[in-house]
Amino acid sequence: MEYEFLLRILVAAILGGLIGLEREYRSKEAGFRTHFLVAMGSALFMIVSAYGFSDSLDNELQRWDVSRVAAQVVSGIGFIGAGTIIFRKNENAVSGLTTAAGVWVVAAIGLACGGGMYVLAIGATLMVLAGLEAFNYFLHKFDKHRKRHQIMTEEEG
Repeated sequence: MEYEFLLRILVAAILGGLIGLEREYRSKEAGFRTHFLVAMGSALFMIVSAYGFSDSLDNELQRWDVSRVAAQVVSGIGFIGAGTIIFRKNENAVSGLTTAAGVWVVAAIGLACGGGMYVLAIGATLMVLAGLEAFNYFLHKFDKHRKRHQIMTEEEG
């Protein structure tokens, strides 16, 4: 069973690292190491939550909810994600929301790996990467179109 747990943590770390590599490639606030650690830590918390208290769970006099530790990952990651969000008053702009959301979803992927749900975790990772790349592609196309329109408007004026 210990090797299965190590595999779960390894898969989580790899999947989180893949998303982190994409964020690092785009020079975002949280990169490979952050996403790697969040996914791995989340998987470990899930494993400890589900299996770490098995000796105590057999006691009929006590009631244990194994999901409580995993549930706290969600709020803990919210705290980390909030640290990546920055409001620049002089520009009236918010940055870091995608990074915060990425860290949040990587925690969920880590929890899924910790629970042994590899297909779900891999599918979610592929969807995150596709979403980030698609967003970047369309944003780039939109920006080119906006600049072209701006130049044409200036030439007319």
